[in-house]
Amino acid sequence: MRILLLGEFSRLHNTLKEGLETLGHEVVLVNNGDGFKNYPADYSIRAHFFTSPLGTLIRKAWHRLFRYDLALLEHGVRCWGLIHKLKGFDIVQCINEKPIQTLPRLEYYLLQKIIRQNKNCFLLSCGVDAINLPHLLAQKERYSILTPYFENPTATAEEYAFMWEYQTPSHQKIHRLLMTHCQGIIASDLDYVAPLRNHPKYLGLIPNPINTQKNSYTPPALGEKVVIFLGINSGTYLVKGIHFFEKALQEIQSRWGDRTEIIITRDVPYATYHGHFQRAHLLLDQVYALDQGYNALEAMAQGKVVFTGAEQEFLTHYGIHANTVAINALPDVDYLVKQIESFIQSPEKIKEVSERAQAFIRQHHDHITIAKTYCQRWESVI
Repeated sequence: MRILLLGEFSRLHNTLKEGLETLGHEVVLVNNGDGFKNYPADYSIRAHFFTSPLGTLIRKAWHRLFRYDLALLEHGVRCWGLIHKLKGFDIVQCINEKPIQTLPRLEYYLLQKIIRQNKNCFLLSCGVDAINLPHLLAQKERYSILTPYFENPTATAEEYAFMWEYQTPSHQKIHRLLMTHCQGIIASDLDYVAPLRNHPKYLGLIPNPINTQKNSYTPPALGEKVVIFLGINSGTYLVKGIHFFEKALQEIQSRWGDRTEIIITRDVPYATYHGHFQRAHLLLDQVYALDQGYNALEAMAQGKVVFTGAEQEFLTHYGIHANTVAINALPDVDYLVKQIESFIQSPEKIKEVSERAQAFIRQHHDHITIAKTYCQRWESVI
């Protein structure tokens, strides 16, 4: 099949492309690099002029006057320049409801054009969208990525502003376009399942694909110090509950400074981030989640002990009864400190969890197996 993967979050589509190509499919990936992470693409629609020194000055002034980002316009213009190449595909899959990440009218026009000149369209539930946002706002879960907003709407308003765009008439038009023309919606992890459960186009959960060859397992080298890594993305600081990790690490530093090495980065490209976490024994990922995010899964594949979503829903879904594959991170500093301390005091536990984590990824997230599942799911409705 000829497959067009449109958009990118956290290297999901890049890894799916690797799996699909191993199976013999022709795959084209179009994305804007997902911001500072700078993920690869076959056709990049990344903003270049409006991220240059001169362009940034114009961009800031324009945003101050007109309240929209010219870099988003550039994404759309670059995609429009490629539109003649984005046709004749058997499958188009959008990473979410805003795969191009441009201005709403241009997003609608480009998606309409891409849908018309290709055969079958599918949509991933990955990140916030017009279906899961109302579910989150209804507070149907014990906690969610919106918990910080509910606790302090004023202080968190800036970080959460992008979410309300999914409620606007302009985005609802995009949502209706995709709901009309897509053959199915696929959840990329357990956090997206509940809002979709009764949706007529829901095709089920397909776990994130992880390239277990590129993320090969390395048994942890246990020395005098336990290395702990926290990679911060400023745009998801509150959404991921990073402040809980920071406070926990301050306490760990004061108690166990002589037995730990703490690495903290902020907004670094994917390659730099990856280099840092390869050194780590423990990786702190996110708090407000049922399931693991993509960075957590890659770290688990390499045998890191990851603090992330590992709630009962996750354990039940994957049939995990006693042996921990990841540490369930909760929005509780004292709890996090105790969990981190347990590995400092008993470093042999690192190896035990490490072995189980990488075995879990091989069993449930191998990118070639996941690529086969995508093909089966697509073919089931076309």
